Amino acid sequence: MEPLTIGVIGAACLVALAVLGVRIAFAAALVGTVGLMVMLPSPLAGLMTAGTIPYDKSVKYTLSVLPMFILIGYLAYYARMTETSFEAARRWFGWLPGGLAIGTIFAVAAFSAVSGASTAAAAVFSRVAIPEMLKAKYDRRLAAGVVAAGSTLDSLIPPSALLVIYGILVEVSIGKLLVAGFVPGFISALVYSAIVLVRCTRNPAIGPRITGYSWAQRFESLPGTAPIWIVIGLIFTSMLWGWATPTEAGALGAFAVFCFALWYGMKWHDLKGALLEAAKLTVMIFTIIWGVLIFVRFLGFARLPDAFASWVVDLALPPVMVIVAIYLVYFILGMFMDAIGMMLLTLPVFYPVVVALGYDPIWFGIMVVKMCGIGLLTPPVGLACYVVNGVRPEIPLGDVFRGIWPFVLADILTVALLTAYPQLVTFIVAD
Repeated sequence: MEPLTIGVIGAACLVALAVLGVRIAFAAALVGTVGLMVMLPSPLAGLMTAGTIPYDKSVKYTLSVLPMFILIGYLAYYARMTETSFEAARRWFGWLPGGLAIGTIFAVAAFSAVSGASTAAAAVFSRVAIPEMLKAKYDRRLAAGVVAAGSTLDSLIPPSALLVIYGILVEVSIGKLLVAGFVPGFISALVYSAIVLVRCTRNPAIGPRITGYSWAQRFESLPGTAPIWIVIGLIFTSMLWGWATPTEAGALGAFAVFCFALWYGMKWHDLKGALLEAAKLTVMIFTIIWGVLIFVRFLGFARLPDAFASWVVDLALPPVMVIVAIYLVYFILGMFMDAIGMMLLTLPVFYPVVVALGYDPIWFGIMVVKMCGIGLLTPPVGLACYVVNGVRPEIPLGDVFRGIWPFVLADILTVALLTAYPQLVTFIVAD
C-alpha cells in the first residue's frame, strides 16, 4: 500500500476516534504508533520511533515557557489582580450603556496579560464579575456571554499557551508571536465592547448604567491596577527588545506576580493550590503534545502534508479563498474539539499550504489562535461556556450558549478585519 494512502487512512481513523469521544492525546498516539509500525521496516522500529518522541520533544528549552505562563495566571488570582482590575473597570466604564459588561471585557483583557489559560480567566471572572452584573439587574445571558467571550482574549494576549504551542509546532519565533498578539487582542476587546454598547443602547434594560462614581473615586482605583501594568511591562518590553527569551520573560513575570501575591497576603495553601493547578494544566498540555506529535511524525513518513499542500497550490484558487476555507474548517472543528488538539491535528497539514501561498507565518498563527478562541465558545463543546456554567450553575447552560452568539459575530468581524489588513498583526514584529 502506498504511504500516502496509509496516511489518509490514518487521518480518517483519528477523526473517527475523536468523533467517538476518545481523548485527542490518546487517539493521536494510538493512530500514530500503529501507522509508524506499519510504515517502517519492522513493527519494533515503528514502536521505538514513537517511544522516543515524548522525550525528544520534552527536553526542548522552548517548552519550559508553558508552565511559567500558566503559573502567572494562577498566582495573579491570589495576588487579587482580578478584583482590582474589575473594580477599576467598573468605575471607569460603568456609566456607559452596558458599562459593567464593557468594564468586564477590559478587566479580563488586563488579566489576560498576566494569565496563560482562558479557562482560568473564565472561572475567575465568573466568580468576580457575574454576581456584580446580576446585582445590577443585567440580563443573565449578557453577563454569562461577556465573561465567556472575554476569557477567549487570554488565547491572544500574551502570555498565551496556544501561541507558544503554535510556535513550537511550526518552528517560528515564539517571542515574535507573543508580541504580535497584543494588538489583535486589543482590537478584539474593542469589537466586543462595541457589540455590547450597541445592544445596550438599543435595549437599556439588558445592561443598565452604573452611576455615582466621582472622578476622585475613579482615580483612586488606579493604584490597585499597578501590579498588572508592571507585569505587562516586564513581559512585553523584555521580549520586544530582546532582553530576555520568552521563557526568561515568563519566569520574570511569575516571580513578579509571586512577590505581589505575598504582598497581598497569600497563604501557604493558596500557593500550594496555585502550584498544583499549574502543574495539572501543564501535564495535560504536555500529554496532548506528546500524543499528537507521534501522529505528526507518522504523517511526515506518509508525506501527507506535502501532498496536500501541492494539491491545493495546483488548484490555482485565489489565496484568500483557501484561507477562508481553512477558517471554515477551524470553525467546524471548534464545535467538537478542544483548541490544543485542533491546532496539533490541523497545523501539520495547513501550515505548508499557507506558507506555499506566501502568507506570513506569524500572521497565520494569530489567526489560528483567534479561530481556536471562537471554538472555545461554540456549542456543543464550547469549553469556556461550560466553565462559566460550572462556576455559576444558577445560569442554565442554554442561556450561556445563547449569550455568546453576538460575540461570535464580533469575532467573525475581527477575523475579517485582520485578514483584510494583516499589517495590523505584523507591523509590531516587522524586521
